Amino acid sequence: LPRLVREFVAQNNTSQIKHVIQILSQEFALSQHPHSRKGGLIGLAACSIALGKDSGLYLKELIEPVLTCFNDADSRLRYYACEALYNIVKVARGSVLPHFNVLFDGLSKLAADPDPNVKSGSELLDRLLKDIVTESNQFDLVGFIPLLRERIYSNNQYARQFIISWILVLESVPDINLLDYLPEILDGLFQILGDNSKEIRKMCEVALGEFLKEIKKNPSTVKFAEMANILVIHCQAADDLIQLTAMCWMREFIQLAGRVMLPYSSGILTAVLPCLSYDDRKKNIKEVANVCNQSLMKLVIPEDDEMEEVKPSMTIPAEPTSEESLSKPEAVTTGESQNELAVTAFNQPLFFPCSCERVQVTLNLDGIVQVLDYHLSDTSIGMMTRIAVLKWLYHLYIKTPRKMFRHTDSLFPILLRTLSDESDEVILKDLELLAEIASSPAGQTEEGHGPSDGSDVRPGPVELHVPPRAGQLSSSSTKGLECSPSTPTMNSYFYKFMINLLKRFSSERKLLETRGAFIIRQLCLLLNAENIFHSMADILLREEDLKFASTMVHTLNTILLTSSELFQLRNQLKDLKTPESRNLFCCLYRSWCHNPVTTVSLCFLTQNYKHAYDLIQKFGDLEVTVDFLTEVDKLVQLIECPIFTYLRLQLLDVKNNPYLIKALYGLLMLLPQSSAFQLLSHRLQCVPNPELMQTTDSTKPSTNFKRTAASNIDYTELLQHFEKVQNKHLEARHQRAGRAEQLDRRVVL
Repeated sequence: LPRLVREFVAQNNTSQIKHVIQILSQEFALSQHPHSRKGGLIGLAACSIALGKDSGLYLKELIEPVLTCFNDADSRLRYYACEALYNIVKVARGSVLPHFNVLFDGLSKLAADPDPNVKSGSELLDRLLKDIVTESNQFDLVGFIPLLRERIYSNNQYARQFIISWILVLESVPDINLLDYLPEILDGLFQILGDNSKEIRKMCEVALGEFLKEIKKNPSTVKFAEMANILVIHCQAADDLIQLTAMCWMREFIQLAGRVMLPYSSGILTAVLPCLSYDDRKKNIKEVANVCNQSLMKLVIPEDDEMEEVKPSMTIPAEPTSEESLSKPEAVTTGESQNELAVTAFNQPLFFPCSCERVQVTLNLDGIVQVLDYHLSDTSIGMMTRIAVLKWLYHLYIKTPRKMFRHTDSLFPILLRTLSDESDEVILKDLELLAEIASSPAGQTEEGHGPSDGSDVRPGPVELHVPPRAGQLSSSSTKGLECSPSTPTMNSYFYKFMINLLKRFSSERKLLETRGAFIIRQLCLLLNAENIFHSMADILLREEDLKFASTMVHTLNTILLTSSELFQLRNQLKDLKTPESRNLFCCLYRSWCHNPVTTVSLCFLTQNYKHAYDLIQKFGDLEVTVDFLTEVDKLVQLIECPIFTYLRLQLLDVKNNPYLIKALYGLLMLLPQSSAFQLLSHRLQCVPNPELMQTTDSTKPSTNFKRTAASNIDYTELLQHFEKVQNKHLEARHQRAGRAEQLDRRVVL
């Protein structure tokens, strides 16, 4: 047969050569008899050898019948077919490349063949084909990619190994730029990375590592946008290796592509945020996720507040494949259900940048806020994730305050609920965010267009410090000034915050008991303490729940007298030198009347000793309960604290402070024979004889100057207000007692 074919070649008799190949194919290789098929395969291989370099002209006729035999039920026939194709390819070399796809398709099937001999033969043929592709510069990568994309989703281990080996070969060829087509095969690679075989996982890991190295070398040619959602999906994989690898890729993408990744922020956050609460078993994933989170946060800039979000009517057409979800340009969570994390597509422009050049990118703030809201609402989310969400919201309010205030009404309830969190760190971040919302100039609405909650309308005139709108700067430029009492900033949400915070304390008494002081003290650091106390006092003045009002006033009074954060406010109230301080005293006094003992302590703080004495005289008309005496006991303990050092020193000036001594004796008379009684009694025994304390120094200034400064306060009216409030409390107690008595009667009946 070879001699016959050589003669035809020498005679250039093409028709006879084709006739010989046709006979070998039709009558032998494709025969029904197995021995004939074997003979046909041997004949086709011999014919190819005889044709030599001319075999390239007849490759289609030579290859097709051999590939058909790859599907034969007889394993020996499949082996003969593999051997025949090896000889055909070995002779033709580079001429077989136009037929590469059919050869690859056939080999991919043999790679999973159950017969070891067939598999061994296919490996020899595979190596030969790889050598030909490597040394050639005519490989048709464009035509091959669709086949590779299809076969990469095979679940067979041997087929996967075969696919990965070819990807590694193509990656190593300098003339073949597989990186351009990485979006086509990246999803399949990550699926192979989850294979049960350690060897295949390792091979896939190497392939992905090589791609990542290439991406770092040539970021300008990488199609980051087309691969972003693929990474988002695999960053949420259950397999640790897939998740870690995808997260590492995401980290590099954010750092290399920069703002090109911003349109995918909501999807990235959906994947990254839960990882921040992983324990030490997934420490590596947690660390990489944290870097992704920080890097993504840095991409948001103040200029994003100026750009309007464009929502075009056209969307990216999704391919009708099993990876349909991967073609969506923006994956975000919806707020429709808090039990499941849904992924939807937001409208995006048809053009996506394929390089890391500086491009105009619009921040999809709606999608980001939706994701953050979901994770903050989910009670099963870990502490570190909640902290990260609050940091994100704070960052967005700093960088894009104008756009963020559109979402404030929807975020406000969940931020208030977060104050009940178990973690102090979460509460601190929540308070920082709420303080930013309450103080940002961007939240100042025009007069008559305040926050939407009807309860936020101020019931009366309250003098709060609101900076003039003309001089307002962006919140980021005024940071550092907001916590200074000398430069307080306020907006329309401040009063809403105070109202809702007190509502929260009223509905959750445990929160008030355990965290109330902590929350208010932190707010005094973050905002202006005078504004906080002024507004809370004004709100409590109209509180219908008198018992809560009394408890809240007691809490505020304790904070005012004991917290180091309120040192400056105490000094301001101590002297009452300015109209503002006197206005604040009157505002606090009216609310403090809900609690008689705290009212006296406020008078001691402001050195209104005569009025304190007048109040104590009224205590004889009040219902003296155990709680009342306990509060008097605590006040006596407070008088011995450093806060009231100035008061104790004034006891030396008996002549100018007679009402102070009378007020203290009044407290002493209220107390039963207890340790507090003994403490105050010993203190009063130390008060010197006025005659012994006389001095001839006429230059010493009188201590009565303060009383002159505060002489415009109508103490008679304040005393009447105190009596009025206490009468309300008395009626409320009688009503509660009456209801309790009726209930007892019903139980007896």
